[in-house]
Amino acid sequence: MTSSSLDLETQLSDLKTNALSAIAQTSDLETLEQLRVQYLGKKGQLSQVLRGMGKLSAEERPRIGSLANEVKEAIQGAIEQRQENLQKSQLEAKLASETLDVTMPGVMRSLGQVHPLNGMIDKMLDIFVGLGYTVAEGYEVETDYYNFEALNTPQDHPARDMQDTFYLPDGNLLRTHTSSVQIRYMEQHEPPLRVIAPGRVYRRDTVDATHSAVFHQLELLAVEEGLRFTDLRGTIKEFLRQMFGDDLQVRFRASYFPFTEPSAEVDVQWQGKWLEVLGCGMVDPNVLKAVGYDPERYTGFAAGLGVERFAMVLHQMDDIRRLYNSDLRFLRQFI
Repeated sequence: MTSSSLDLETQLSDLKTNALSAIAQTSDLETLEQLRVQYLGKKGQLSQVLRGMGKLSAEERPRIGSLANEVKEAIQGAIEQRQENLQKSQLEAKLASETLDVTMPGVMRSLGQVHPLNGMIDKMLDIFVGLGYTVAEGYEVETDYYNFEALNTPQDHPARDMQDTFYLPDGNLLRTHTSSVQIRYMEQHEPPLRVIAPGRVYRRDTVDATHSAVFHQLELLAVEEGLRFTDLRGTIKEFLRQMFGDDLQVRFRASYFPFTEPSAEVDVQWQGKWLEVLGCGMVDPNVLKAVGYDPERYTGFAAGLGVERFAMVLHQMDDIRRLYNSDLRFLRQFI
C-alpha cells in the first residue's frame, strides 16, 4: 500500500467523520442543503479527495473507489435521514401551534339584530304586500310641488301650518310625508294600482317624549274604478287586526286632510283605552287631476301612519327618543 492510498483513506475517513457530525448538528433544512453541496457537490470535498486517485496504481484504485462510494452513501443516507427528521419536526411544530382545543369555550361575538323600527316597517310591509300592494320609495329632498301643491295644498293653504318643514336654500325642502312618493308613482303608472310608501320624513316639531323632528311614515294608496270608503275601511281593519290581534275594536272618526275627502282618524281599543293610530280617507279629486287621472272614472283611498307610534304602542315604550339613542341596554330587549 503506497503513501498516496494511505493519505486518501485518511482523508475519506476524516471527511466522513466531519460530515456526519455536521449533519447531525444541523437544525434547519437550508443549512442541511448547504452541507450536501459542501460535501457531495461537483466541487465538494469528496470530489476534491477523489481527484488524487489519478496518482494511484491500477490495483489500488478499485479499493479506494469502493471506499469513496461507502463514504458517499453514508453521507447521503445521513442527509436524507436528517432531512426527514427536520421535516417531521417542522410539521409537528406547525400542528402544535395551530391546534384547536375543542374543550375550550368559544369566543362569543354578538350578532347584529334588526332595529325595532326596521322590524316594525318589515312587519307592516309584509302585511300590505300580502294584500297585493307594491312597495315604492322616493326622495327625502322634495320640491314644493310634490310635497304640497300636487296634494291639494297650495301656498296659502292653512294646512301647511300642520306640516311646518325644513326648507333648503334652493327652494326645495325635506319632505313632511311620503305622500310625495304616491304622486310620483301615479305620474308613471296607470290605474289600477296599489302602492305602499315607507320612509323617513321631517317636520319642525319640538322634540319630546312623543315627538321628533325626524321620524318614519308608511302610507298606502289604492286607485281604480269603483273604490269606496267601505274598501278603505276593510283594508284598514284587516291591517290593524294583523298588527294588534283578533277581536280588536276599531273606530273611525271624521277628520280633515287636504288630500282626502272624506277623511277620518282611526282609533283602536288597546289596553283599556282608545288610541289614535292613523289617518285615512278617499283621495281628493284634485289630487287625481294633478296626476292626469279622470276623477269621474277613478276613485281611490289613502292612509298614513307613524311607524314610531306603532312601535311605542306595541312595545309599550314611554319615550320616542329611546328608538334613536342606540342604547344597547334598551335594544337588546328586542333580540
